[in-house]
Amino acid sequence: MIPYIKGPIAKQAHVAIPESLYEEEYGRRGFFGRYAHLYRQHPPVSWTRIEGNLKPRCYSTKNRWGEQLDYPRERFTYLHNDDLKVQVVGIDRQPDYFFRNADSDEVYFIHQGSGDFYCDFGRLTYSTGDYIVIPRGTVYQFVPKNPTKFLIIESRGEITLPEKGLLGQHALFDPAMIKVPDPEAMPKFPAQDEYRLTIKRCGEYTHVYYPHCPLDIVGWKGTLSVWQINVADIRPISCERYHLPPSAHTTFVSTNFVICTFLPRGLETEDPLAVKVPFYHSNIDYDEVIFYHAGEFFSRSDVELGMLTFHPQGIHHGPQKSAVARSKDARRTNEIAVMIDARQPLHFTGEADSAEFKEYWKSWQKP
Repeated sequence: MIPYIKGPIAKQAHVAIPESLYEEEYGRRGFFGRYAHLYRQHPPVSWTRIEGNLKPRCYSTKNRWGEQLDYPRERFTYLHNDDLKVQVVGIDRQPDYFFRNADSDEVYFIHQGSGDFYCDFGRLTYSTGDYIVIPRGTVYQFVPKNPTKFLIIESRGEITLPEKGLLGQHALFDPAMIKVPDPEAMPKFPAQDEYRLTIKRCGEYTHVYYPHCPLDIVGWKGTLSVWQINVADIRPISCERYHLPPSAHTTFVSTNFVICTFLPRGLETEDPLAVKVPFYHSNIDYDEVIFYHAGEFFSRSDVELGMLTFHPQGIHHGPQKSAVARSKDARRTNEIAVMIDARQPLHFTGEADSAEFKEYWKSWQKP
């Protein structure tokens, strides 16, 4: 990987960019493959018109939380491909059945709310900011104590933890911080004549009935279980002299996609020439999705909590002009967001189309 050098450049990526030029990272395999840093006279997002379907998109979720669905069967799917689905749903009551997803592993991110979670492995309590990873085939039930809003990622592949390499196994979060369900904390479910288990397989639903509660767990052992980790237990990696790529914030890995968590952290304050905001880049091999959970996302303005943005392969994105100006005196970020990077192109649904902010692609034109 020999770096060729032509014309005015920054010798260190994202540091000391030549005056009046704009740096773009053009790379393969996300941020791990061959790359070029292109130095342009204008931001690569300074378009005036876009004709066609390839454009940055932004979706609202606020009208989805209050609708009462037959949960957990029904959710609002916004984006999908053969590897994953990105969904949201809100619940305010205990379902009258138990559920098993035989098609997918699932990652639930609790955007708001708290309650109990019962499954084949026992009981967990959940609260805002929790990730709950549910292996394919697990029987479970969420019981909200107050209205709960979920971001859900369904995965065809197994959800695992990233390799941490030189950082060591305790980076980001110590595996000892992971919680698993406790069978001794399971409640005694009310007696009834029949208990229903709904199973999703190949997108179809089968209902199985038992004379006893299907969650009759008393103990378990092994290396496979439901996991729980809260964003407050994740310690983001940062560098005072260099802006790290999003992949440094990877929380979970699956087949052809990763889930990252952006958290409050110190900015690049020890080198006045270091870029503080995410650098311009063109998505060549990955589609990028961001769910805005809490705080103020410093690379953009006019972001509401619960928004979902979609930046597809083949078109640039990066900070707005106002974000670059705000970053000059900033010393910390104050944001919590979930990012999904997908190797295969994602497709948006009719539900997403009806919730889209159609003028989002113009947001880079604002002063």
